[in-house]
Amino acid sequence: METFPVIDMEKLNGEERGATMELIEDACANWGFFELVNHGISHDLMDSVEKLTKEHYRKCMEERFKEMVASKGLEAAQSEVSDIDWESTFFLRHLPASNMSEIPDLDEDYRKAMKEFVVDLEKLAEQLLDLLCENLGLEKGYLKKSFYGSKGPTFGTKVSNYPPCPKPELIKGLRAHTDAGGLILLFQDDKVSGLQLLKDGEWIDVPPMRHSIVINLGDQLEVITNGKYKSVLHRVNVQPDGNRMSIASFYNPGSDAVIYPAPALVEKEADEKGQVYPKFVFEDYMKLYAGLKFQAKEPRFEAMKAMEFPVKLGPIATA
Repeated sequence: METFPVIDMEKLNGEERGATMELIEDACANWGFFELVNHGISHDLMDSVEKLTKEHYRKCMEERFKEMVASKGLEAAQSEVSDIDWESTFFLRHLPASNMSEIPDLDEDYRKAMKEFVVDLEKLAEQLLDLLCENLGLEKGYLKKSFYGSKGPTFGTKVSNYPPCPKPELIKGLRAHTDAGGLILLFQDDKVSGLQLLKDGEWIDVPPMRHSIVINLGDQLEVITNGKYKSVLHRVNVQPDGNRMSIASFYNPGSDAVIYPAPALVEKEADEKGQVYPKFVFEDYMKLYAGLKFQAKEPRFEAMKAMEFPVKLGPIATA
């Protein structure tokens, strides 16, 4: 059994940097997922965000979730439920403009802690993109620039709870999918498990670890790396007891960013396969993804190829 990749970011500052960069490369190329420890985000802040998220669910979301379950008759399901997920969620937008002040039932402490947390996550995302550039042989800043639309990147958070489920064998917390965007940073419950990724035809648990941040790569990084790195199918299984918290932040391209394989990577592989992936405007991909999230990603890429965006491949312009 292979061990799920865990990266200690403190080791990037010393003589183990080379070995740590190799671990990141292997995780990106062969897993599409890895877990970060010693990532620089305050453990006290993470504890505060976790406590406030769980309190918010109990106060503002739990009753609504129970009403939804009752209205759809989910507890009485006798066969596999394939058109709905056993999750309670809300979304926060940070970039290009925040909607945090518009969410009616967030108390001030929660708003403040979440704002602080996402500033740290944004910095971590940009640091990671530069580490990926280094491993890919791309100039520093290339991936960040390639995500920049006219208003910079898009950055948002999906806050989810996966309550105890009486029929975990019939209902998924979240059905299998790849993520449409760029880099995903997940702060997950360290006691209640459920997240799994598909590797070599087998579902593998993403282990809950206290104060870690789980990273996974979205479809856009697969395109930009011309398939060197892949987005990976993952899902959430629910448990008969225990409520699993999940705070997933998505560092994505701006809506009008044009996404295409990095010319330097296409040239490197020109002898083998040339440019395999399409070029397109990120917002067009998201429109397509909205209706096809729980289906295979390859037809999405093919559909984007069919409506190929007429952009001249050249160096990424700095924002």
